[in-house]
Amino acid sequence: MVNVEVWSDVACPWCYLGKHRLEKAIDAFDGEVTVTWKSFQLDPSIPHGEHTPHAEALSKKFNAPVEQIAQMNQRLIDLGAEEGLEYNFDDYIQANTRDAHRVLHMAQERGLGGPMKDRLLKAQFTEGAIVDDLDVLSGLAEEVGLDGSAVRAMLATDRYDDEVQADIDEAAALGANGVPFFVFDRAFAVSGAQPVELFATALERSRERAATGAAQG
Repeated sequence: MVNVEVWSDVACPWCYLGKHRLEKAIDAFDGEVTVTWKSFQLDPSIPHGEHTPHAEALSKKFNAPVEQIAQMNQRLIDLGAEEGLEYNFDDYIQANTRDAHRVLHMAQERGLGGPMKDRLLKAQFTEGAIVDDLDVLSGLAEEVGLDGSAVRAMLATDRYDDEVQADIDEAAALGANGVPFFVFDRAFAVSGAQPVELFATALERSRERAATGAAQG
């Protein structure tokens, strides 16, 4: 069994690409793999309820013209198309992702972490959803099999906030200052949306390391 922990943010377009590439490597791997989705916020300072078009937000952050941001996004659009992912940056609205991470923790506790993560990413990057909206989050959760009313009730509390913060603190302790960040069996890490082949190599290395440890034990 190979255990993979993935730190990522719903607001990170490279995380969507990285998730897809990791899963392609896992599908081709002839062994068992468990994946745990960990929380990370690229910009936790965004006020809840503040919504900004993606190009405008990045233009302000990098002090760059919107046209330059569009050129940057085109690379991701092209890479995503090669993997069957659709990025619609014209519809992408920046929002605080804390509640989305809390929903993800709830889903993961019920064995639905992978589908929930994928649904949140698609909603953000393909559909232009507002990912701090309670109706949006409860609706997306229902689509993957959660009880929407239970999700709304949870979001009215601070449930799972400590778990989200623990993930963020753990990322800092591991030296991760960006995402996506993949840790294999707590032995080695892969940073960024690397090619499928690199993830495949990481899975094989993890299996070999486990086999060596078992033989020595």
